[in-house]
Amino acid sequence: MGGDRGPSAVVGGLAKSAKKNPDLAFILHGPRAELEPLVARRKHLADRVEIRDAADVVSMEDKPAQVMRNGKGTSMWSALESVRAGEATVCVSCGNTGALMALSVLRLRRLAGIYRPAIAVLWPSRNPQGFNVLLDGGADIRADAKDLMQYALMGTSYARNGLNLEHPRVGLLNVGTEEHKGRAELKEAHDLIAANASQAGFKFVGFVEGRDLPSDVCDVIVTDGFTGNVALKTGEGTASLISEQLRAAFQYSPLSRLASLLAYTSLQRLKKRIDPRRVNGGVFLGLNGTVVKSHGSADATGVAAAIKLAFQLAESGFSDRLAARVASANLPSRYGDGDDDDSDDDAVTKESN
Repeated sequence: MGGDRGPSAVVGGLAKSAKKNPDLAFILHGPRAELEPLVARRKHLADRVEIRDAADVVSMEDKPAQVMRNGKGTSMWSALESVRAGEATVCVSCGNTGALMALSVLRLRRLAGIYRPAIAVLWPSRNPQGFNVLLDGGADIRADAKDLMQYALMGTSYARNGLNLEHPRVGLLNVGTEEHKGRAELKEAHDLIAANASQAGFKFVGFVEGRDLPSDVCDVIVTDGFTGNVALKTGEGTASLISEQLRAAFQYSPLSRLASLLAYTSLQRLKKRIDPRRVNGGVFLGLNGTVVKSHGSADATGVAAAIKLAFQLAESGFSDRLAARVASANLPSRYGDGDDDDSDDDAVTKESN
């Protein structure tokens, strides 16, 4: 209910997914009176959608802390509860990212040993699998060395289960590849990731730069949420600019329009390759349950892409495999020799504020 295009785009995405995949079924959360007519008009959704009536909606302007206190009657809360209760395998939402992360931590809880959950996104690349994994994509702007180490573990698990990579290569995003460059926490993270790479079954390639995001240098790029989100939005804007410039160039003259007809097949292939809608869906990693965050502006094609990703992760048993990987890591305590004294609720409130 919280997406920019309203519930019609979400129901359209459900219909596209249902048409392609007979193994999917849906629990749709929101005002029943508004959703029932939308579902009834889609023949592919017949007998495959259960509507959970939820009167309230989390808006894009709502603050996470406010939603945590007063969001129990919202569609977002209801969707996460269906995962918590085991009725649904994955939650997919187009809503407010901060509120979704806060409620996800509150209702699903963090995996044992996880300090900060992260958002993993797929970045088009030159690698054979077609994509690299970037995290954190914006769950938390802060990240110290131990957080970055855990991002490496979670990103590795995602690459194995989402991209079928047996031994992923991990890079740590920095302002240069030289070991003496970067902030103190990056240098500490470099040593920590390197020390755990062999045991965790991945190859650490060291520091990488922004130009390596679409390259074949590594498969997983680790960074803090501030840097990751800026990189993500920059990439999306650049892809949109390239599409607009190509369109303008081929409409410039009668000869260029003729050239566009001759190159139509190749242009369509390129359009699919750089279309952000087709790689829509950031995965919340580090929770007792899988949550996929779709872009708020996603249309039916974008929603269907997020659902496809959710289905792939559910089929692979991703949550259980991620929990096992984190549990096997040899990491120092977050707070020295002591335990984490903050409850999940307190920690989420602090981060959300």
